[in-house]
Amino acid sequence: MTKQTVNFLVDLDIHEGKFDSFESIAQEMIASTQQEPGALGYEWCLSSDRKRCRLIETYADAGAVLAHMTGPAVQKGVPKMLESSSISRFEVYGDPGPEAAAMLAKVGAEVFAPWRGLNR
Repeated sequence: MTKQTVNFLVDLDIHEGKFDSFESIAQEMIASTQQEPGALGYEWCLSSDRKRCRLIETYADAGAVLAHMTGPAVQKGVPKMLESSSISRFEVYGDPGPEAAAMLAKVGAEVFAPWRGLNR
């Protein structure tokens, strides 16, 4: 991770009997995010029992994060997603910028600022 990129790690618990709905919403959100030029990665990983999902997101910079947060994937997709799942963990790695940070805080995201490391 460079200082510029921003990564999200979101853990979701899928409600009993809601997998089909969850899957449909995930597909809509993926299609929407695919249209965002600053969205570098948007991977949904599913547990073998199909009860938990981990979303791993990578954005080019704080501007790309804000575009995602104010775009249809979040504004339309997240409310639908929360009808079939709940967020159990939401971590942000990097600087999402002040406006996006305020939005992320409202959903309980914890922001980890870059500190030390190596990225090639």
